[in-house]
Amino acid sequence: MEKHNNVDEYIASFPAETQKILQQLREDLQHMVPEAKEKISYAIPTFTLNGNLIHFAGYKNHVGLYPGSKAIEVLADDLKGYNTSKGTIQFPIDHPLPMDLIRKIVDFCVTQNLAKARKK
Repeated sequence: MEKHNNVDEYIASFPAETQKILQQLREDLQHMVPEAKEKISYAIPTFTLNGNLIHFAGYKNHVGLYPGSKAIEVLADDLKGYNTSKGTIQFPIDHPLPMDLIRKIVDFCVTQNLAKARKK
């Protein structure tokens, strides 16, 4: 696995078309949660807000979004039609990203992280 020092390096390591998709996702996530910070964690781009908020990654045939298992469980009906696993959603690279769905996922993660922070 290639080690990247920052999100720019990570995105630059992909073919041009995949770079466009990853960069657009990154920018959309920045707009959705402007107070979140970004870093590389688990070797992939990660947004943090009171802890890890959401991760994303590029692959040959899909973009992976990693909101955690609770988001997958709660939003299962919305995720029908996408490959999912315990904490992963796969969006095919040859289709536009479903930004309304991604916003719903991110909103869920923000609410969850802020609730955890209030409990501390």
